[in-house]
Amino acid sequence: MWRKHNLKIFRKEKDEEYGSRKKEFTSLKDIQPHLKILVLFTTSLMIWFLFLLVLSPKRISNPIRVFLSTHSPAECKDNYSVYIYNLPSKFNFDLLEDCSSLNIYTDMCPHVTNNGMGRPLPEMGSSSWYTTHQLIGELIVHARIENHPCRTEDAEKATLFYVPFYGGLHASSKFREPNYTIRDALAVELVEYIEEQKWWKNNNGRDHFMAFGRTAWDFMRTDDVPDFGANMLLNMSPVQNMSLLLVERHPWEGHNQHGIPYPSYFHPSALSEMIEWQDRVSYMDRLHLFSFVGAPRTGKKKVVTRDRVIKQCEESSKCLILKCGKGPSKCHKPRQVLNVMMRSNFCLQVLGDSYTRRSTFDSILAGCIPVFFSNHTAYSQYQWFLPSDPTTYSVYIDLERNHSISIEEELLKIPMEEVERMRRTVIQLIPTLTYAHPNSTSYGFRDAVDVALKALSHHVSSLLKATS
Repeated sequence: MWRKHNLKIFRKEKDEEYGSRKKEFTSLKDIQPHLKILVLFTTSLMIWFLFLLVLSPKRISNPIRVFLSTHSPAECKDNYSVYIYNLPSKFNFDLLEDCSSLNIYTDMCPHVTNNGMGRPLPEMGSSSWYTTHQLIGELIVHARIENHPCRTEDAEKATLFYVPFYGGLHASSKFREPNYTIRDALAVELVEYIEEQKWWKNNNGRDHFMAFGRTAWDFMRTDDVPDFGANMLLNMSPVQNMSLLLVERHPWEGHNQHGIPYPSYFHPSALSEMIEWQDRVSYMDRLHLFSFVGAPRTGKKKVVTRDRVIKQCEESSKCLILKCGKGPSKCHKPRQVLNVMMRSNFCLQVLGDSYTRRSTFDSILAGCIPVFFSNHTAYSQYQWFLPSDPTTYSVYIDLERNHSISIEEELLKIPMEEVERMRRTVIQLIPTLTYAHPNSTSYGFRDAVDVALKALSHHVSSLLKATS
């Protein structure tokens, strides 16, 4: 109102100045009260803005600048080259034709689309989001390497040889096959085929690798435990010469196994999309101290810890829980899962069917600090991807040894400044734990495949030097 009032005065004065010029401008004394109000309002606004930007514990300053230190892999600037075997289609693409039978629990047909990313998620606001299944990694890795700048079609120049066997999808399709010979047949054929190749014989397979979207346990059948459907692929002598990339390695017997991230739902095509997402999770209002997303488990010793975690979360007013179950569930809706994690400072990552969880990578994607209850959920698994000091990005609580520990009390002990620092590290990890869109050749940051190939190159080089 005061602006309109003074604007009328000003116009009136102008008319009088250029007309009769019989009146003077309105006295400054008449405007001063309004100026005082304006100054007071502006000052208050600036103080509130500074509080939000600097003092609020839920914010991270300069979020974009932090994440611009990534390197674009548009050209192969690393000292390695990858050759992809053109396998007979029965070892990969033919398996997808019977997609409804690839998993005894789930129809995988919607999940094998778009190079394994699954169906688009337009409700997330961009074309970078998909309903990606947690055990589909081998398709995404294959598609990424197909389009990778360090790929070579000249095997003579290759330093790494990729064998694109969809072994994880095949293994899960045979979990209920009682006949071991039938269950193992395709894996045996694959090994026999590879052993006959010229490039295998050069180094006896030590420069060859495969990538699977399942855990090592699914390929290491043993008489020591009840049979749950695993085959014997990783037990075969030739395969033990290769390097295996899996979402979960065997903690004690996986000398040639290397953990790679479970795929989450985000597959950006450009650095700008990555920065936009990092910026968003940096400024989320995290109203809950901690949260848990998952379902109870039964029948196994290690699920006791999970039950304790769920019980503590349910009894705490500071914990947000999203319980999963059989059939339709909010846990199968990426937006619901991420919404819980994005509103939490800490996300509980307790082991379930195996040591590792896709939820670990969902929580990091959401900027939520993971809380682990076993060294084998992340620390012994993803050494190529995570900082060597776990305290920089995570919290460890040994609930198995000390059943009386209060998760809430342990987390409340951490100063808010430390929480901010840890969250910053977590958000910086997002690019290297993300699988970029396979169709993009210039996405502007190093993703999970870039990190894995570079680390694998160093590993293979060391192996070959040691045996030469």
